[in-house]
Amino acid sequence: MKSAFLILNAGSSSLKFALYEAETLDPLLRGEVANLRRGTRLRLAPQSAVDHIDWGQPPENGGHEEVIAWLENKWQGLAAVEIVASGHRIVHGGRDFSAPIRLGEDVLTKLDRLSPLAPAHEPHNLAGIRALARAWPGLPQVGCFDTAFHRSQPHIAQIFGIPRELTDAGMLRYGFHGLSYEYIAGVLPQKMGARGEGRIIVAHLGNGASLCGLRERRSVATTMGYTAMDGLVMSTRCGAIDPGLVLALVRERGYDATADLLNNRSGLLGVSGLSGDIRELEASENPCAKEALDLFVYRVLREAGSLIAVLGGFDAFVFTGGIGEHSSYLRQRISDGLAWTGARVDPKRNAAGEARIHVDGSPVELHVIATNEELPIARAVRALIG
Repeated sequence: MKSAFLILNAGSSSLKFALYEAETLDPLLRGEVANLRRGTRLRLAPQSAVDHIDWGQPPENGGHEEVIAWLENKWQGLAAVEIVASGHRIVHGGRDFSAPIRLGEDVLTKLDRLSPLAPAHEPHNLAGIRALARAWPGLPQVGCFDTAFHRSQPHIAQIFGIPRELTDAGMLRYGFHGLSYEYIAGVLPQKMGARGEGRIIVAHLGNGASLCGLRERRSVATTMGYTAMDGLVMSTRCGAIDPGLVLALVRERGYDATADLLNNRSGLLGVSGLSGDIRELEASENPCAKEALDLFVYRVLREAGSLIAVLGGFDAFVFTGGIGEHSSYLRQRISDGLAWTGARVDPKRNAAGEARIHVDGSPVELHVIATNEELPIARAVRALIG
């Protein structure tokens, strides 16, 4: 019987899961239960290295508790696999959690206090952990934080221009998508050789989007800050915005309405008035959809310029995340906007979705690398649990 680690990523409306063999970290199974509480639907990756399971249907309209209890019965029923520990993505670790940690109720209580800083993610991450603890009381659990990767940044890159006592209390630029950046940093040498140790900008472009500047595969600067709302324009999040505008909105509409507007009704959705989905906007002939895409590209290029300045130039640009990996249109536009740096995109390679989309001899390389946020978690579980 193979020992395996269960990796969970609990979101507001979905529960992603994967099994990794404990010794080799080979992937065994990957799936997702989507539409929690509103018509649950199971999706499984087409290839699986475990024996056949009669999955059936997840609990209709089930939440984290019901779905995890249902999945736990399936996982425990595997004939050739024994799950020995679990690992979880947790979006915000704050100042105190800068490395993977064994999870218990004492740690979860401290993490509860960070939920207001990542309201779209943190409460659901913690709900999944607690639901698994109730369904499977003896299973060791490990938490891995999206903010941890960026704690290698210089202190000056982590502070705001606010009174020092607020900085000392933990109001810092934390950055996010750290598990994705950790994975990309780990594969850079095999993708681009010695250049991978140089000055690299990674663009994690998805519903949430950010850029990270790497030097020697460590985070030097990133576009997100105290919360995951800062930086680039995103699917429904506003990105960087004048604090004075936020104050005006709070005065006029109140805190809750402002938080909802900036988190859930802004970004591509707000600008287009149509959708926050890049695919729908690319297919639309509505001028507002075009303007939303133009703004997305503009913000990526403007933020990339700031990272190039901090890095003192750059050697490669990496696209990852759902948009970065699949939208040849946006890759082309962003790459064209970087032409002034010497980056030269090959339109045919880009349209074909190749891993290297720069022309041969380009002084700045352009790469597309599929991310894997689960593997760093599995590695952390093995390091802590054995």
